[in-house]
Amino acid sequence: MEFVQLSSSVVLLLACICCVPVSCGESSTSTPPPHQACSSITGSCEECLKNVSCLWCYTTNACLDYPVRNILPPSKLCRLSDARWGVCWVNFEALIIAMAVVGGILLISITICCCCCCCRKRSSGPDRDEERMARRREERMQRSDERKSERKTKHDEIRKKYGLLSKSDHPYSRFEND
Repeated sequence: MEFVQLSSSVVLLLACICCVPVSCGESSTSTPPPHQACSSITGSCEECLKNVSCLWCYTTNACLDYPVRNILPPSKLCRLSDARWGVCWVNFEALIIAMAVVGGILLISITICCCCCCCRKRSSGPDRDEERMARRREERMQRSDERKSERKTKHDEIRKKYGLLSKSDHPYSRFEND
């Protein structure tokens, strides 16, 4: 139980860490018009990244159109360590590594939580197979007891018939030699 609480705390902490840098970045309400090409924007990284379809490359100090057909910008356009998108202080390499770590931690914590829940559910009580086996065992014992009592009454009748019972008022009882 402590591990589940710990992992949920870690996930919450990581979510806060991931969200804080995005919210601490410069938020501008004025964005360039969408028809303005990124190559026409000159100046700094902050001016370039006000338009979400633009990419800033530090090696060339140029604002480029983000290649939307590719998930990551190709190295011929700009190296990942020098490419900036969204905010100027996070490059693509750091972004990829951070997202992979956060995603891995989330997957591991979800897997561990699911395993803990499944194990706790299984150990909470006897399962259906055990209940079925116990029921069958009880039925067999009951039938065995019934057969045993039937055999005993049958054997007692035979003993009574031939005078082998010691307490019998039966006329054909065993003779005693006195």
